[in-house]
Parts: sequence; C-alpha cells; structure tokens
Amino acid sequence: MRHHLHREFARPLGVLVMAGSLLCARNAAAADLSPAGIGVTSATIQALVHDVGRSVVQVVVSGYRPANADSRGIVVARSRTIGSGVAIADGGYVVTNAHVVSGAERIDLLLPDADGEGTPLGPAGGKTTRAALVGVAPDLDLALLKAETNLPVITMAGDAGVHQGELVFAFGSPDGLRNSVSMGIVSAVARQVDPGNAVAYIQTDSAINPGNSGGPLVNASGELVGLNTFIETHSGGSEGLGFALPVSVLQLAFPQLRDYGHIHRGYLGMSLLTITRGLREGLGLQDEAGLLVGDVASGGPAESAGISSGDVVRSLDGRNVEDLSFEQMYRYWYALAPDARVRVQYSHEGVTRTVSLQAEIAPHDCERPSTLDGLDDEIVEPLALFGTAVEESGGVMVAARIAGPAVGDVDLQSGDVIKAVNRAPVKTVASLRDAIAAVPRGHAIVLQIERNGALTYLEFDR
Repeated sequence: MRHHLHREFARPLGVLVMAGSLLCARNAAAADLSPAGIGVTSATIQALVHDVGRSVVQVVVSGYRPANADSRGIVVARSRTIGSGVAIADGGYVVTNAHVVSGAERIDLLLPDADGEGTPLGPAGGKTTRAALVGVAPDLDLALLKAETNLPVITMAGDAGVHQGELVFAFGSPDGLRNSVSMGIVSAVARQVDPGNAVAYIQTDSAINPGNSGGPLVNASGELVGLNTFIETHSGGSEGLGFALPVSVLQLAFPQLRDYGHIHRGYLGMSLLTITRGLREGLGLQDEAGLLVGDVASGGPAESAGISSGDVVRSLDGRNVEDLSFEQMYRYWYALAPDARVRVQYSHEGVTRTVSLQAEIAPHDCERPSTLDGLDDEIVEPLALFGTAVEESGGVMVAARIAGPAVGDVDLQSGDVIKAVNRAPVKTVASLRDAIAAVPRGHAIVLQIERNGALTYLEFDR
C-alpha cells in the first residue's frame, strides 16, 4: 500500500510541545562511508544536522478535505494537516508535496530556531510565518510555496547525483514531531514505482513516516538529493521503503512553478508505459523492445502523426528508450520545450516507422493556484454546507455538506438548490445566511428547495 506522508488531524490542535532532533545514528564510527570520501563521525553528523535543519520547516495546513460520502452526497470535513518543506531559493521559496497542501485554506510554516536546533522545551512553540501557494505540479506531487519571510537556503547536490549504498539523511516532522532526522542508505537510485509514470524515485531505507512529506533527503555533505514523497507500507509506518523525488526534478520544475504556477512544458500527446512481463505476454510483444503507448490525446501531435494506443516507441531522437537514464527520460517528458521537435521511431503492428513530432504546450488545470482564503464566504454554518449561487435559475446550490452536527439536522443533499427561506427568495450565499439569521431563535424555518428538477420544502427549528 502506498502511503502519502502527511499527518492529518480532524480537529484543530492545541500547542504541541516538540523538542530535539531525533537521530538514528547507526554506528557512526569514524569511517569513510560516502563516495566523496567524507569521514563521517558523530561530530560531522551533528554539524550536518545543524546546517540542514536551518532550511527545514514544518508545514501546517488548515482547510477542508473529503470525508466519507453518504447517501446524501459529498461530505467534507475541516482538517489540519502537518507535513514538511525545505527552502530552496532566496525570497522564501519552499518546496513540499502537492498532497500536503491539497484543500488548503491557510498555510503556516513553523520555522526552526536561528541555531538550527529546533523548538526548545516549553509552550512557546517556535516562530511561525504565513505562506502562499505559488505553483503545483500534481503529476509530480510537487508544490511551491512562498513564505512571508526569507529563509536559509539548502545547498543542492550537483550533477553526480546519488549512488546505491550512499549514506543519506531524511529530515521532516514524522507524526508531527518537527525537526526530526533519521539516517539510512540509498537502496536504489532510480526506482520506477508506477509503470505508467515516467518519474523514477530515489529509494531509501531511512526511517520515513507520515509527516515527513516534503522534507529533504540529503547526502553526507548536507546537500539536497531528493524530496521525501511517499512510503510503501502495510502497517502505515516506516518499513524501510521510502521514496524521494530526485533533486534533478526539483531543479527543472522550480523555475516553471515560480514563473507560471504549473509545469510549462512541451507535450507530445501520448503516455508511455514500461513493458512488464504481463503486458509482453498478453499483448504478444515478445520481440518488441521499447515503451508501450498507452493513451493518445485526440488531436495531439502523436495522433496527428499516426501513432495510436498499443504502438511501441523504440527510440527518441535516435536514442533507444531502453538506454536512456532517468534524467534523460525526464527531460523528454517533463522538461520538453513547448516548441521542441522530437524524432520518434515506433512500431505499429510489426512495422517500424519514424515520425517527427512538433511539441505543443501541455494542458494544465489552472494558470496560478492559490490557497482558498475566501472559502469562508461560501459556508452557511446553520445548515453546515458549502453553497454556490446558481445565476441562471436563481438560488443557492449545495456543493457539499460539512461533517458534524447541523442545527435541526436539515435533510439537504449535494445538488439541492435552495430557492427561498420562509418565502423570502435567496440568490446568493450571503442572502441565504442573512435570511436564516433574520428568523428569531425557536421559530420554524422552511426551505423551499429544488431536488431532481422538482420543488419541495424542508423544515427545521432555529
């Protein structure tokens, strides 16, 4: 089971007293354990933790998340989510995972102390700053935040990347325990967890748990090599199978998220799948080498060139796809310039063809995401719902109900349109709130609603 690494609480938290750095220092003897030839001792680990910790923040997200739906439709609940983040550029730019900030109404960052040692014992709780959501790349599970204050920036690793067996340290807030660190090794350099996704992750056995999402994975030099993203687990906790988004992805994605709010990349209009043994046998691909074409976008460059689902891509710009490294494959699919031209060799029903595809700008959900600061304007508390005005026919539609007891336990359903309150027409969420507030306490309230195209009435006592 894949487990995203944020820690979620259903109700607001009180002051958390979190102290100290947790360090799993597995026999940190004075030995040369890194490819760079760094002598790793207790003193060097302490210095590393101190320096890296200055750039690590705890991300606290308040907002609404989907709850268990029932027979009356969509239900949401107010939640408080805790994850991690790391400052990667001047100006307060912090990266974290997209799933950490999903549904955010407000984002706060708990900052480390100036000495990098974290929050001292006591009720103070450390310094906090607000953050804005600058950009999101859902397919990479990556989000960019901008803090209201500048933060010390972590150093990114160079082009050498990481090596299997290399010593690494995972920072974050497991189970809400901020400024925690664990130590392990790189189990695999480029693990493709999902055959249908070109992203390959760094696999590590460092202890990673819920709350570590968005925290940095660093090498023995204290350089950022990855962003902790998820774990594979049956228990819900660390089983030594942690996965981090490689720093090369962060370096390519950051300027695009900062400038556009999304990955502003080229798009060839097709998805590629790794050919597994089952796909090879079931589709009769024994003699085919390459990547299987999954979906082909209607009207996209691939379809226009004659590529269809079930074809096998053999090479890109003369390079066999099976020989490409992760970084090279990433540059084709996530860092492709919107005006790039790519020569694709593929096999269609046993016939090899070569075409030149002109990339287009990849579609995206929004130009510039933002936190839902105005979300409270859509809440009708006495009815425990989110509403939205229906301009065409008038009234307020129930977009979702909020988990928890409502006054009178009104039998509203998602999709109902509230037309009037005690015969007074309502056209906006504000007018609905005002109409309910105008009814004296203890008096009956009658809602005229439209449900499934028919008008009916619901009553309850204020």
